Amino acid sequence: MKKLWNAFKALRQLGWDELRPYLNYQLKLRFGWLKRHTPPFTYQEAAQDSGELHLPLVPLPNLGYFRALLDTQDVALIEEADQIVAGLVHLYGGDLQPLQFASPPDGQPWDHWTKYTTSQLDGVDIKDVWEPARFGWATVLGRAYLLTKEESYAETFWAQTESFLAENPPMLGPQWASGQEVALRLIALCFSAGLLCEAESSTQARKTLLAGVIAAHAQRIPSTLEYAQGQNNNHLLSEAVGLYTAAAALPDHPQAAQWQETGWHWLHHALQTQIAPDGTYIQHSTNYHRLMLQNALWAKRVAEDQLTHFPPETLRPLAAATRWLLALLDRKSGGVPNLGGNDGAYILPLSASPIEDFRPVAQAAGQAFLNHTPLPPGPWDEMTLWLGGTPADPDEFEETPTVPDLLCLKGERSWGYLRAATFSHRPAHADQLHLDIWWRGMNIAADPGVYRYNGAPPWHNPLDTTAFHNTTTLNQQPQMTKAGRFLWLDWADAQVLDTNEDEHGRLTWAVAEHNGYRRFNARHRRTVSVEGDRWTVRDQVFPLNENKKSKDAKLCLHWLLPDLPWSLENGVLRLTTEQGDIVCQVRASAGSPVYSLVRAGESLYGEQEVPTTRGWFSPTYAHKHPALSLAVCLHAPLPATITTTFELGG
Repeated sequence: MKKLWNAFKALRQLGWDELRPYLNYQLKLRFGWLKRHTPPFTYQEAAQDSGELHLPLVPLPNLGYFRALLDTQDVALIEEADQIVAGLVHLYGGDLQPLQFASPPDGQPWDHWTKYTTSQLDGVDIKDVWEPARFGWATVLGRAYLLTKEESYAETFWAQTESFLAENPPMLGPQWASGQEVALRLIALCFSAGLLCEAESSTQARKTLLAGVIAAHAQRIPSTLEYAQGQNNNHLLSEAVGLYTAAAALPDHPQAAQWQETGWHWLHHALQTQIAPDGTYIQHSTNYHRLMLQNALWAKRVAEDQLTHFPPETLRPLAAATRWLLALLDRKSGGVPNLGGNDGAYILPLSASPIEDFRPVAQAAGQAFLNHTPLPPGPWDEMTLWLGGTPADPDEFEETPTVPDLLCLKGERSWGYLRAATFSHRPAHADQLHLDIWWRGMNIAADPGVYRYNGAPPWHNPLDTTAFHNTTTLNQQPQMTKAGRFLWLDWADAQVLDTNEDEHGRLTWAVAEHNGYRRFNARHRRTVSVEGDRWTVRDQVFPLNENKKSKDAKLCLHWLLPDLPWSLENGVLRLTTEQGDIVCQVRASAGSPVYSLVRAGESLYGEQEVPTTRGWFSPTYAHKHPALSLAVCLHAPLPATITTTFELGG
């Protein structure tokens, strides 16, 4: 009955226009339409009509300038390329792992891709199957070859590509199950192979084979493009860019004109509809925000090489999206709040910086969409060399506010982001009024991230709920109704009530509240202020009907803090760092607060039985690190207030 009720609510709250493409996709999948319209063939057959392969798609940089720009980063680039030659890669930007592509079980051939549309393959997270096949590692080999002309880098690219192709014929197996995965692989192959055109290993036979590979990938995407249109998120954008890329690489292919037209149309439709006026991306995720900007940067660069330009209607939202990212960028570390979904997507990792460093994309997007470089020179500049392109004409833009609704407060050596969103598209996390705090490049109060979407229980996207974010939970319930692994209903909307700036124009005080607890006749209001590096956070939960007597409610305030040496006494948690102590004190206006501290699923103080998912921070997909999870709970009638102070450095 609960599932039926949630299905009814999903139809009512999401609307038929959003559900219809998904239902059409399911019908086509279950009744065999998709299987009949994507029959298997060979790469050699696809190459017969492909015509000449046009690579590279973006101009190659001057070698001397490339070397000078890399400076000491060339050592890291060559070291990573040597690791790939040895068969090791940094999947999701994490630790080294063997570079392996999934093989059919029991040595049998793969079935048609429509048999592999679930989230796991033989008990393995499907994303672990897809990630090596995104070919992000190939961009490292291409750049290292361009720098050194070392033939082993080119040969490794071709050998690994041929190994993948031998195991994954067109339309067979899990690597063809997602149109977005097909598109991302197509983009990475075109970029990487474009850097290797002059290598001895890049024989004409291999180039001809690659032409067939690109054609096969482009022929797969349109079959599920309607589903991507219904999703109206990174799937649609990536698949549009994939089609546009294929048309540029195979201009003589019989379907090239259709690929180009379709890709160009949906690319600009996506960018013009998925980015809000304040620059927020539709998926409410910093990782997917970067994916969106990289897709746009690549497509813009390819288009400009063909003397085609993005229209102002697309450049305006991209400028706003760039400002949004810069507002959330920690300039010292390059980190950003770990907001929303995070599948580790970094489709063109054109930098030796770690995956958590967003400065490469911010710098490239600043040049491409803001007409200036927003960051000083540094190792993050390489991506600008590849994707920055020609700066847009500033006369095409109207003056817009810098991100008026983004609550970024500034301290002396610290800053914070108070999340207060109004949703027009499905939210990824139930995280209203979450507060991120950064100090001297350290993420002091952090968003937990994701870890895994498709892991074995309990690791099937558990960190998206309210209790694991830096906010308040009422009656042990999230702010919204969880109706599926990626679906929240009864959306909680936030409202900014007041803000204040200091004499330097820095935001130092903000008040916001959300309506996620209206079912309990309550609202949550948060006031955040900063003076120097002293942060004060006041959480108030009020009854909606102040004339109605309130029953006792259970309030729980949560903070996710760094894994540091600690002491906790009388509600005061002290963390020790080389740059000074972090002192966190939590007080309640009523009742007897109960304190608990958890690390990596184990209780350190207070509660003895805690969920194994508590006390973790996931910087990128499939990787998690221990963190300190401080929770303060109390039973009290409403209104009730919990006040937290952070003293950073003393």
